[in-house]
Amino acid sequence: MSRIDRRTFLARAGATAALTGMAGSAAFAESYPGTLTVRFVVPYPPAGATDIVGRTVSDALGQLWKTTTIVDNVAGAGANIGMEKVAKGSTDGSQILIVPPNLTTNQFLYQKLPFNPDGDIIPVSQVARLPNLLCVRKGLPVTSVAELIAYAKANPGKLNFASSGVGTTIHLSGEMFKKIAGIDMVHVPYRGSANALNDLISGQVDLMFDNLPSIEPQARAGNVVGLAVTSAVKSPLAPSYPTVAEVLPGFDVNSWFGVGVRAGTAQAIVDKLEADVMAICKQDDVKKRLLAASIETVGSSAKDFAAYIVEERKRWGGLITELKIKVD
Repeated sequence: MSRIDRRTFLARAGATAALTGMAGSAAFAESYPGTLTVRFVVPYPPAGATDIVGRTVSDALGQLWKTTTIVDNVAGAGANIGMEKVAKGSTDGSQILIVPPNLTTNQFLYQKLPFNPDGDIIPVSQVARLPNLLCVRKGLPVTSVAELIAYAKANPGKLNFASSGVGTTIHLSGEMFKKIAGIDMVHVPYRGSANALNDLISGQVDLMFDNLPSIEPQARAGNVVGLAVTSAVKSPLAPSYPTVAEVLPGFDVNSWFGVGVRAGTAQAIVDKLEADVMAICKQDDVKKRLLAASIETVGSSAKDFAAYIVEERKRWGGLITELKIKVD
């Protein structure tokens, strides 16, 4: 038998280890999650749209995997606490983030974050989206977006718009509206959408962009006046409303939600999770459950979700930086 020099031995050993690792990773992914208890981290309190998406995904994947899944509501600091938990958590697939739009905005809103939104979370799939609905208080003499803009230009600085807090998509919808329309309005931030909506209904504030599920029932009941949705095209969730973009071309704002895991998670696990999330998003019961909450199912690939996040980060980062919007 010929002698094998040390370099050749190490090269062969390394190749064998790599193949073994690949085989082990593939085998684990095939049985994933196996005996793991999988926790879905929702970075917002219960009952909101993020929570509804998180519980729908958790239940559907639990049934698909024939295992128990748990939803953890880890709210606070504009979703930073929940996102940080996953960004610094395990890499074995036992902890999954329900990704909010904050992943694309918070790095511009906060002076310092305890994690890197651009590198610590791997996007797996965009699960769902919904537009905001622009509504005005009863008694404001406008019935369309064009009339609202004309009124604002005739009364500069006299209109105010409510939001659920600085940096939310509800707030940023208003800021984008101001910029594209070339109008001046005063922002009135609240702690949460419910308080802001209550003041809109009572006439304490003039207008508000709010998530469709929260505000559309109030518009339908006649408590506020719905003008238009913020998506680029008419929403199947509220087909009777025109779009803001019909008056302001290029206006396009959606609240969206996805699934992500900590960077360093094995690619085989990411691939299986991606395939499984895309599969459940095609299920009729998942679509019906989200539709009942006025949420549209997406189910994108990891590649498409990552590209979407890059574009959202560019768009909102530019606006936030230009307007010098800061949370702290």
